[in-house]
Amino acid sequence: MASFTGKPKNVVLEVKDLKVYYETPKGDVLAVNSIDFKLYEGEILGLVGESGCGKSTAAMGILQLVTPPGRIVSGEVRLLGQNLLEMTDLELRKRRWSELSLIPQGAMNSLNPTMRIKDQIYDVIRTHLGRTSKDKIEHRLAQLFEMVGLPMRVAQMYPHELSGGMKQRVCIAMAIALTPTVIIADEFTSALDVVVQRVVAQTMLKVKRLLGVSMIMIGHDMGLMAQMVDRIAVMYAGKIVEIAPLHSLFAQPGHPYSRLLIDAVPSLKERKPLRVTEGITHDPRNPPPGCIFQLRCPFVMDRCRIQSPPFYEISPDQQVACYLHQPTENGSLIDVTAAARNS
Repeated sequence: MASFTGKPKNVVLEVKDLKVYYETPKGDVLAVNSIDFKLYEGEILGLVGESGCGKSTAAMGILQLVTPPGRIVSGEVRLLGQNLLEMTDLELRKRRWSELSLIPQGAMNSLNPTMRIKDQIYDVIRTHLGRTSKDKIEHRLAQLFEMVGLPMRVAQMYPHELSGGMKQRVCIAMAIALTPTVIIADEFTSALDVVVQRVVAQTMLKVKRLLGVSMIMIGHDMGLMAQMVDRIAVMYAGKIVEIAPLHSLFAQPGHPYSRLLIDAVPSLKERKPLRVTEGITHDPRNPPPGCIFQLRCPFVMDRCRIQSPPFYEISPDQQVACYLHQPTENGSLIDVTAAARNS
């Protein structure tokens, strides 16, 4: 993949050829089927796609939290140059929370209902830092609550006493407790109403600004992504089909699937019917040869059914796995945005 637009930055996380399959009696479900991307220092990378495309499974693969019947088949996940897939369980435990944290999708299911909030955060800190004075931990707790906008009285409460937005901000506080290098946020606003979504999203941006952490933001809301991320990786049926800077993707989406995701965002400025994607997805246990999107693509060609397309770079740092962008004899490229407008 190309480097991040602008001033060169260090790679903090690199994923290579990651494959995560789920075993079933009728064959393996190819949930994540060979994905590659890089996360750069201080950036937010959005990982988007419809439900079931493998976004959360990819996150679990990066964190080494895949459970049976799922399994990591192959790949590399390099955090600051070290391959997490080669580490022992003890080595991984030391790096989770301290170097690589997760903000889960369901805050209520992630918090222990029998423990007060402060005890759950204390547990994270003491597990990694060992014996720490109570004064130091309470001071850190006050810092965390200030960053995520929670009053200190929340520390004495149980999860069931908090609203959805407050529980999610508690999860954010836990994720940043040890100032990790990378945070993965798995659809962290999906269970919240739109007003609370905005508050939690602003909290995330504040945390990023204050700590300078790198983030992978997983979701399917392109409108939310447009307000938060620096780059977007578009995922379909276990594969990344496009990766681009935010402004490039919205100005000129290269993959037909990216175009459909953007067209699904309602507009406040113009009244237009929402585009409906034709066709159905393939059996995830038996993907067709060629392009993974061929059964639903409005521009499918014969070659799409034979061989999987490589990535073409159509603008600085924008790479697309689609034959529509294969250079022609005169070097021109097909404009998917214009083609979709005329279809």
